[in-house]
Amino acid sequence: MADTRALHHRGLGRWTWALLAALAALPPLLQAAGLEFYTVVATRILVFAIAASSLNLILGFGGLVSFGHAAYIGLGAYTVGVLMDAGITSAWIAWPAAMAVSALAAAVIGAISLRTRGVYFIMITLAFAQMFYFLAVSLKAYGGDDGLPLAQRSVPGFGLDLKDDASFYWVALALFAAVMLGLQRLVNSPFGWLLQGARENEVRVAAAGGRVFAVRWQAFVLAGALAGLSGALLANLNGLVTPHLMHWSQSGQLMVMVIIGGAGALWGGPLGALALLLLEELLSGVTLHWQLGLGALLLLVVLYAPRGLAGVWRRA
Repeated sequence: MADTRALHHRGLGRWTWALLAALAALPPLLQAAGLEFYTVVATRILVFAIAASSLNLILGFGGLVSFGHAAYIGLGAYTVGVLMDAGITSAWIAWPAAMAVSALAAAVIGAISLRTRGVYFIMITLAFAQMFYFLAVSLKAYGGDDGLPLAQRSVPGFGLDLKDDASFYWVALALFAAVMLGLQRLVNSPFGWLLQGARENEVRVAAAGGRVFAVRWQAFVLAGALAGLSGALLANLNGLVTPHLMHWSQSGQLMVMVIIGGAGALWGGPLGALALLLLEELLSGVTLHWQLGLGALLLLVVLYAPRGLAGVWRRA
């Protein structure tokens, strides 16, 4: 039997429930301290943690450097915005629809781009993302370059009112926990082992009978669907959908999150989102050139922690 220990990625184990309890208690603690604004910041971190984890699935675990991942976030956000404009406010309709639209786009793009390798794969994913970006800019009926404002947040039912930032935070936290649990099971399954094996040696996996293209395509579609979910949440959080969500710089930001957090580590996406967004929040209040601090952090990670913050955590 093959040794799969190198392909196994552990979760938090007994610390999982403690972490979830601490995160769930964050809104009332912030309210008691008079820092309600940071509930929105924490929600934004959870949303981008989902987005970064979706990219990490194909970049870290699959070895596919996609430079157009923001397209699926934008498509998910625009799906919610367009449905809201048509009077459909139910989260049970809009959010799955956002995932479906992004997954469909990823299925088509993946079927084409996965037939290329290296820099050609990077450029073709970037090209598709920029096509969607300029398409969104040209849609004057939905705001064009100015974006599409949402009349309200989606309605999830169960007596929840997402107008309240704390309620929206708890919904985002529940979805984040579900996504991380699902990804943990996926990467530790035979499917995940095959995906990681193809990253290390595609020729050997194919020679052993592994369906490399099919596995990568399925991972690509799943990553697109999860990015669409994060786009739906981001649209509700911001109350506005703009073409900038699909811009190549947003894809670069997601890639930086994955690199800082640890590509190929289960918690690399969340750790990277936490580090980058907190750094932005703290430094942007001090200087307009907060990207210098980000550049310094990225340089330190590349030089001294090539496995990212997750690798540092494991060593500690």
